[in-house]
Amino acid sequence: MAKHFVSSKDESPRIFENPILDLMSRVHWSVPLIFWLPVIAVFLYVSVGYFGYSLVWTGGMWLSGLLLWTLVEYLLHRFVFHYHPTSELGKKIHFLTHGIHHDYPNDSKRLVMPPAMGVVIAIPIFSLMYVTVGTLAFAMMAGLLCGYLVYDMLHYATHHARWKWKWFLKLKEHHMVHHFQDPDNGYGVSSPFWDKVFRTTFTIKRRTDSSVER
Repeated sequence: MAKHFVSSKDESPRIFENPILDLMSRVHWSVPLIFWLPVIAVFLYVSVGYFGYSLVWTGGMWLSGLLLWTLVEYLLHRFVFHYHPTSELGKKIHFLTHGIHHDYPNDSKRLVMPPAMGVVIAIPIFSLMYVTVGTLAFAMMAGLLCGYLVYDMLHYATHHARWKWKWFLKLKEHHMVHHFQDPDNGYGVSSPFWDKVFRTTFTIKRRTDSSVER
């Protein structure tokens, strides 16, 4: 079986010559929570306290955003993070955004998204929401950001947590097969639902080594 990674150890190789940029490429798993939870709180307050939407309307849009995230996660992972550019610049950008993670999948400092990159992705998504549903976009975006945080925390956990819950072990195996056996399928991280819808699931080949178990 072909090797789809450079190292499965928890090591963090340098990717920028500039020490500041290289430092910024590494993020502790708690940083997205610290950065985005206040944003979520503000968005919910704006929806209820400023625009005057009821808790029912706000809750409904929050839930729709949460569910929408699962599709956004799948599409980003499949068509953006696994896009195969042909230009040298494109290859460098791809490596910095996702390729490094497949080379060093257990690098604990590069398992969650740096807030700066998250903001770059969030702005066009929120803009599209606002054009579509108007001021309800604040509650919807709050839900989508909650979904993103669940994704980030689960992504970190699938690589480093040792939880014994059955659902988690199944989710972890799904993601580990994506890394170590079949990187062209299994794009769902927080849920395999859209893989089933778009037929990008795989038949898991049981391994006796530790790569899939990690």
